[in-house]
Amino acid sequence: MTYNELKNEENKYVMNTYGRFPIALDHGKGATLWDVEGKKYIDLASGIGVNCMGYDNQILIDAITRQAHKIMHASNLFTTEPMVQVAKKLVEKTHLNGKVFFANSGAESNEGAIKLARKYSFDKYGEGRYKIVTLINSFHGRTVTTLKATGQDRFHNYFFPFLEGFDYVVANDIADLDAKIDDTVCAILIEYVQGEGGVMALEQDFVDAIYDRCAKRDILVMTDEVQTGMGRTGTLLAGEQFGHHADVVTLAKGIAGGLPMGACLANEKCSGVLGKSAHGSTFGGNPVCCAGGLAVLQTLTADGFLASVQEKAAYLREKLAKLPHVQAVTGLGLMVGIQLDADKKAIDVVNAALEQGLLLLTAKDRVRLLPPLTISKDELDRGVAILADVLSK
Repeated sequence: MTYNELKNEENKYVMNTYGRFPIALDHGKGATLWDVEGKKYIDLASGIGVNCMGYDNQILIDAITRQAHKIMHASNLFTTEPMVQVAKKLVEKTHLNGKVFFANSGAESNEGAIKLARKYSFDKYGEGRYKIVTLINSFHGRTVTTLKATGQDRFHNYFFPFLEGFDYVVANDIADLDAKIDDTVCAILIEYVQGEGGVMALEQDFVDAIYDRCAKRDILVMTDEVQTGMGRTGTLLAGEQFGHHADVVTLAKGIAGGLPMGACLANEKCSGVLGKSAHGSTFGGNPVCCAGGLAVLQTLTADGFLASVQEKAAYLREKLAKLPHVQAVTGLGLMVGIQLDADKKAIDVVNAALEQGLLLLTAKDRVRLLPPLTISKDELDRGVAILADVLSK
């Protein structure tokens, strides 16, 4: 079908909840995509950070196919080998020394973390210690609860009444952090790099202060690594670059290379909080998704892979910093934000790049890049060349 034919059918049958770009993607190879009309694109978006292994990755395809031939779904009334294998690998490689709950998305993983934090505090201290502190400009999902956890007022609309028990701190403001911590707080939930909030990394002193205050008050530190995790920033978890291990870590996006999967990891202190019937998911730990997740983890943790991500990130950032109208390059690793001159609008740049065969994203007033971790330098060069041409006009 042509794009127009597909769009007409979509308008008839699919809820209009997304502002989609005016193309329909068909297939890909590496970090290159083709639409249904045959036009080629360099992909520096990777499905908003999901397709970390790129497209038509044989390792991932083989793992998924093998498992699909065996069993595609078993429900969580039964144990399956892929679920156990990927849980073991996650716990060992993240050094969290705990256990995993599997979900299907980042929002679900964060919902699980919120429930875990409140039950941890209830079990130890009783009622009244329930508040979750997050950061202004954070983003944690689109369920009713995770919308409230998100520190952006524009998301706090329509779906009233929202769940109570959230407060918000200005990122990198230690005085505001101290003002918001009281005896009602059970957890602090942060992103090391605020993705939807503008691709802004937290400052080391602020992160240190969070861990210090939480340790003194037995408040759980929970890190939303849905976008920063799984090698995106050059280490398996972004927290490694800040020298800390959180009590709870949430993952999704790139965790299974394109399949719907999420995870809530909890350390030894709180991994036993959610017992039988306290939480659950019909599809969480799906064996096909877990087979994909194991293939991704084995790739990311192979010798030299994350070093190659760091090398490509440094290469890309150096080239971007030299482009016209670029004021700053933000973020960590291959989670990249581009702050432009005031007369250049990020959405205009993204739309112009699309016309020239380059897929980009926005985050507030910035251009955002989340390329596949497997992207080649040739593909990076071609993508940067298109962006340079767009910015020069």
